[in-house]
Amino acid sequence: MNSLIACAIQMVSGPDVASNLSHAARLIASAAAAGAQLIVLPEYFAIMGQSDRDKLAHQEPYQSDHQIESQAAPLQHFLATQAREHQIWLVGGTIPLVSGEPDKVMNSCLAFNPAGECVARYDKIHLFGFANGAECFTEADTICAGQQPVAFDTPFGRIGLAVCYDLRFPELFRALDLVGEVDIWVLPAAFTATTGRAHWEVLLRARAIENQCFVVASGQGGVHPSGRATFGHSMLIDPWGVVLDVLPEGEGLALAELKATQLHRVRTILPALKHRVF
Repeated sequence: MNSLIACAIQMVSGPDVASNLSHAARLIASAAAAGAQLIVLPEYFAIMGQSDRDKLAHQEPYQSDHQIESQAAPLQHFLATQAREHQIWLVGGTIPLVSGEPDKVMNSCLAFNPAGECVARYDKIHLFGFANGAECFTEADTICAGQQPVAFDTPFGRIGLAVCYDLRFPELFRALDLVGEVDIWVLPAAFTATTGRAHWEVLLRARAIENQCFVVASGQGGVHPSGRATFGHSMLIDPWGVVLDVLPEGEGLALAELKATQLHRVRTILPALKHRVF
C-alpha cells in the first residue's frame, strides 16, 4: 500500500435528486481542493425519498462501458464526470440500479478511477430489517440482495466495498478467498440514529482492528425531510483502531492521511492475519 489522503463525505440527502447532486458536487470539489485522492460518498447520496419506494423512479441500467450516457444513466454520468474532472478515485455511495424484479432495485456502490472509468460494482448483500415499535425498516421490500463480495486494486492498495448493514457481518470482510487481502475497506452508510448511537463506532473499529486495515465510513448525518434521523459520525480509522477524523453531524467532510507505514507496522508487530486458524 502507498500512503494517500482519503475523505468521507457526509450528507443529509432529501427527495430532490438535482439538489442532492449539487450538494455532492460542492463537497467533492472541497475534498479534492483539500488534497483528497480517494473520496467516498454516503449511501443513498442521490436520493433519500419520502418513502422507500421513491428510489424506484430513479433506477438506472448499469453502464459498464466508458461512455456513460447522461440521459440513460444520469447518476452514473455524474459520478464518472466528478472523478474525471477532479482526477480522483471516487466511491459513489450507492445508487439504484435496475434489477431483475420490476418493483425492486439493486442498491449498488460504484467505484470510478481518475479517468472516469467504473472499475468496480458492489451490490449490497445484507438488507437492513429493523422494528422497535417506533421505527420500522425493511429494505428487502424494495431492494434485491447482491451475492458477491468485491474489491479492486488502486495505486494506494486494495480497496474493499461494503455498505451500511454489511458492517454487522464480519465474515464479509474476511472473505479473503474471494476478495484477497484488503488494505482499505470503504463503507457508505445511512445508519439510523438509534442503531448508530449503540453500535456504529464500535463495529467500525472492530472491522479495522480484526482485519488490520484502514476503514473509511461515509454516512448520512441528520434529520431528513421524511423525518428519518441518521447518525452521521463519518470517520476514518487506522489498522490499530484509532479514529483519525470524525464528523459528528451535518453536511461536511472527514479527512485524513492513510499512512502506509502504519499499515505495515501493525501487520508486522502483530501478524494476526497470518495467525488465523480455520
